[in-house]
Amino acid sequence: MKNKEITLAITGASGAPYALCLLEQLLKRHFKVHLLISSAAKVVLATEAQEQWPNSQEKAQTFFQQRFNAEPGQIVMPGKNDWFSAVASGSAAPKQMIVCPCSMGTLASIAMGMSDNLLERAADVVIKEKGQLILVPREMPFSVIHLENMLKLAKLGVEIFPASPGFYHQPESIQDLVEHVVSRILDHLGIDNDLSTRWGYAKN
Repeated sequence: MKNKEITLAITGASGAPYALCLLEQLLKRHFKVHLLISSAAKVVLATEAQEQWPNSQEKAQTFFQQRFNAEPGQIVMPGKNDWFSAVASGSAAPKQMIVCPCSMGTLASIAMGMSDNLLERAADVVIKEKGQLILVPREMPFSVIHLENMLKLAKLGVEIFPASPGFYHQPESIQDLVEHVVSRILDHLGIDNDLSTRWGYAKN
């Protein structure tokens, strides 16, 4: 897993199923995942996916490892103020990071380079090191403030990836819609997948 490390951040925007599906797919493909979860995200996960875990970071890490049948050490869960975490430094952080879902508050903080917590710092590191940062906003409607922040980040090379599933693959369930979005995220990360039927191909 040495060369297959990635950072996945989950914030308090609606869209917990996207995050959990993406985490599962990354682990299945043997990535080491640096998992950052905001306080608000814990509330959303409990609400949308009935996911709850222990308060301590060590026990929470064990919970996710068992929940997804991950290999030992495959999930790393630093605390929001763990400034000695690998993701806090350009010399050690993975070159790819996804914030899924991404709240407008987190997006604004990243756009302003605030770095008030480890999640924001990790995103700042990826930008300054010219890595790949994907933000998956889930908001409706977007205000002018939201759009201006997204435009600013897009000009810096950040990929703005709204959680907007298509319907050309004739989804039959919510999971089909979730997997369509996750499939497109994996595509942009350069990770082969067959989660969703692609345009121009008949559904099996």
